Amino acid sequence: MPRQTLFSSCLYGIVDLGYAEPSDLTRVTTEMLEGGIDAIQLRAKGHSDSDITDWARELLPLCRDAGVPFIVNDSPEIAAEIGADGVHVGQDDAPMDDVRAIVGDEMLVGRSTHSVEQAANASADPRTDYIGFGPLFSTPTKPDYVPIGTEEIATVHTSHTDLPIFCIGGIKKENLNQVIKAGAKRAVIVSGILQAPDIAAYVREAKSLLTLS
Repeated sequence: MPRQTLFSSCLYGIVDLGYAEPSDLTRVTTEMLEGGIDAIQLRAKGHSDSDITDWARELLPLCRDAGVPFIVNDSPEIAAEIGADGVHVGQDDAPMDDVRAIVGDEMLVGRSTHSVEQAANASADPRTDYIGFGPLFSTPTKPDYVPIGTEEIATVHTSHTDLPIFCIGGIKKENLNQVIKAGAKRAVIVSGILQAPDIAAYVREAKSLLTLS
C-alpha cells in the first residue's frame, strides 16, 4: 500500500483484544471502517500467534476493500505471513534491521516512542515510516508507562515535519481538542472507539476534529 495513504491519515484506530471479544472483531472493524477510520491496527497482547494470525487474516480483506492500511502489532512474522500493509513495533521489540529483514522494504513499519529523544532516533532511521508518540495520558492499555503529557507534542512535530506522528495514550474524543491545541495533527484512539455505543459515529466525530493543514 502506498506510503502516501498513511501520510494522508489523521485517525488511527486499534482493534485491541483488551476491549473487544474475538467474536466482535469483524463487527467492530466494519463499523470503524464505516466511520471513515484512516488506519487500523490489530493488537492482541497475550494471545497465541496462531490466534492472532487467524484474526489478522479475517480483518485484512475488510481493510483492503476499504483502502485502509491494516497493521499488525508487535509481530513482523505474522505481518509478513498474511501480507499485511504494516507492522508496528515497540521500543523493546526487534531492532529495525531484524524487522526489515522479515517484512522487506515495501511494508509500512511504525515505531512506538515515549520521549523526544526516542522520536528523534526513530526519525533518523529512514526505514521508519511513522511513529506513535505517547502515552500522553494514563491508560489501562499501557499501565507500566508513565504518561508524558502534551508539552512536547509541538517540539516533536516541529523537529520531524516529514514523518507522520500519531499521538497516542488515553486520547478520547473528549480530550482530543486539548491534544490538537498542543500541536498534534494525528491521533490514535483505542478504548473511546471500541467502547462507543455507535462506533461509526464516534469515528466520524473524532475525525472531523483532526486536520493536517
